[in-house]
Amino acid sequence: MILHPAIIALLVSSGLMSFLVLYAAFYGIRIIMSWNLQSGSSQQIELERRTYLISTVLTYVFGFQLISLFLYVYTTDSLCTLFTGAMCAVGTLNVNRFGYPVLFLKVLNFLLAGLWLIVNTADNRGYDYPLIRKKYVFLLAIAPLLIAETVLQASYFLALHPDVITSCCGSLFSGSEEALVSDLSAFPAALMKMLFPACMALTFSIGVFFYWKGKGGYLFSALSAASFLVSLASILSFIAPYVYELPTHHCPFCLLQKEYSYVGYPLYVALLVGAVSGMGVGVLMPFKKTPSLTSAVPALQKKLSLLSLLSYGAFTMIVLYRILISHLVL
Repeated sequence: MILHPAIIALLVSSGLMSFLVLYAAFYGIRIIMSWNLQSGSSQQIELERRTYLISTVLTYVFGFQLISLFLYVYTTDSLCTLFTGAMCAVGTLNVNRFGYPVLFLKVLNFLLAGLWLIVNTADNRGYDYPLIRKKYVFLLAIAPLLIAETVLQASYFLALHPDVITSCCGSLFSGSEEALVSDLSAFPAALMKMLFPACMALTFSIGVFFYWKGKGGYLFSALSAASFLVSLASILSFIAPYVYELPTHHCPFCLLQKEYSYVGYPLYVALLVGAVSGMGVGVLMPFKKTPSLTSAVPALQKKLSLLSLLSYGAFTMIVLYRILISHLVL
């Protein structure tokens, strides 16, 4: 294991978060089975007190979960100088078989943690905690993924050895048939340059319609998820080459480097926030008619749709700006 402050911080915080999630899941099972707001029993009073504590704890836990994705990527990127053949986070993640699974889990858990926080916010706005069972069932679904992330992340960092020769992003994201991720990086640029703006335009149209009319929430949520996936594919296909001004360079991690003004951080933050807030609109749709949430949910959905539109708008503007100033012609 490489003793690095960021690695230690990730391991300690991940272990602590897993413990707190297990603690919350334990009481979550009790709440799912025994919650009865009409009861004045000592058990119900205890559960009501516990749910205040658990909701507060999980808000901080999932809040740090959102941050940990970027800390993990930043850490792997900063460690690339320790490994022969590595030029960015790609090489560091490829040092052993755990690097990329941890990254995929962190992205997935980022989305799920964000959605849980949205459901929790809606539940706290109802006087009778109408979503309390649902949010704890959701928590029980997220908990195994968070535990798996903790285990895989520990396995990854503990297996890091500086004497390993790894691969650079040039070989992994070259777009050649032999490359590991050639199917992703070799999406036809011409096709993605049409699909990306079309998907964004459709998402914006439905998003504005929902913001003003309050209709089409499920469609806007689905389009937000689709825009997230299309945007990731577009980064690999044509956005990254425009930033690097090199048609054969498709790496999504070199965007985080100083040489490219760290443009990857605002890009990915905007993309992830847009996805979570957009999908959150759809997650809340079934609860619009809940008696204690008839006014709270539509108001929250309106804010989420606006945040999603602003985030995707920021992402699109950054992409357009980088394309306009690029000297590359695709």
